[in-house]
Amino acid sequence: MSKRDYYDVLGVENSASKEEIKKAYRKLARKYHPDVNKEANAADQFKEVKEAYEVLSDEQKRAQYDQFGHAGTQDQGFGGFGGAQDFGGFGDIFDMFFGGGGRRQDPNAPRQGADLQYTITLDFEEAIFGKEADIRIPKEEECDTCHGSGAKPGTKTNTCGHCNGSGQLNTEQSTPFGKVVNRRVCHYCNGSGKIIPEKCQTCGGSGRVKKHKTIHISIPAGIDEGQQIRVSGKGEAGVNGGPPGDLFVVVQIRSHDFFQREGDHVYCELPLTFAQAALGDEVEVPTVHGNVKLKIPAGTQTGKTFRLKGKGAPNVRGFGQGDQHIQVRVVTPTKLTEQQKELLREFNAVGGHDSTEEHDSFFQRFKKAFKGD
Repeated sequence: MSKRDYYDVLGVENSASKEEIKKAYRKLARKYHPDVNKEANAADQFKEVKEAYEVLSDEQKRAQYDQFGHAGTQDQGFGGFGGAQDFGGFGDIFDMFFGGGGRRQDPNAPRQGADLQYTITLDFEEAIFGKEADIRIPKEEECDTCHGSGAKPGTKTNTCGHCNGSGQLNTEQSTPFGKVVNRRVCHYCNGSGKIIPEKCQTCGGSGRVKKHKTIHISIPAGIDEGQQIRVSGKGEAGVNGGPPGDLFVVVQIRSHDFFQREGDHVYCELPLTFAQAALGDEVEVPTVHGNVKLKIPAGTQTGKTFRLKGKGAPNVRGFGQGDQHIQVRVVTPTKLTEQQKELLREFNAVGGHDSTEEHDSFFQRFKKAFKGD
């Protein structure tokens, strides 16, 4: 089976900085470490993440990988794990994240539950003004039948006789430098330190079941596309009595037929007739806060922008209010009555085709280009 690209493994671009690579690695290592993740392929994923980081965090190794791919890593001895098919020799990365002073964490110690992510889609106005909402999310909860033990009611769990409850197996390997003790997750108990003779029929021995929970959230006014709301303690339940994780609600916003938004400012186009633009007018303009009157001065040109102060979105962190920007677009009629045509001909005859002073130079250049001068 061919190896995956190291950048894809860590979920970063090939132009990622050292800090971005380190951040991605820490996140994935924590996610797939076998003391946290009990899925069957978690160990392999953890090793893959570790291997990718070993290469991309080293400037020389990364340069060789960028030039030659995986073939450039083999001679340097960092294409794999030196034959150690376990998690020993890493410097106890789990301890780096969760503490422990270089000692492996007790598999029965309390651990925080995983974080959850939920995407909510808001209308344009809802994002500007905020709202209260109830969302239903699937999450794991402690099994009510076995109360999280995983054992069938009336039965007990046994300490794993292979690892003596430690959740890990130690193997000695002789090297030219002496004996090296490698530690790997106990595959008999999957690192839990316990054997369940009779599994709970409700949860299948996992001690947890999937449920849908309704959670109330407050969406702040001014929230923008891609921003997220953290709801503390509403993630997955903790392990062995540990605290629950957090819920992160990511915001998406539906597009609006008339308005567009950039940050705290709102933008729109205002169509005007030729007469309104030439003679001036007072028009009613829609804003997210209601309609307002806007004076259009005589001689307004297409592309002219007006600003309505404070008619945009509030800053989500409370730093003031955005504006609404209105760009004029003069609409040329496509269907005219005979009377309208005649009036326009009369207007043209009395000098309506003459350019204004501010555009004389443009029309002079245009005439020169047309005549080939």
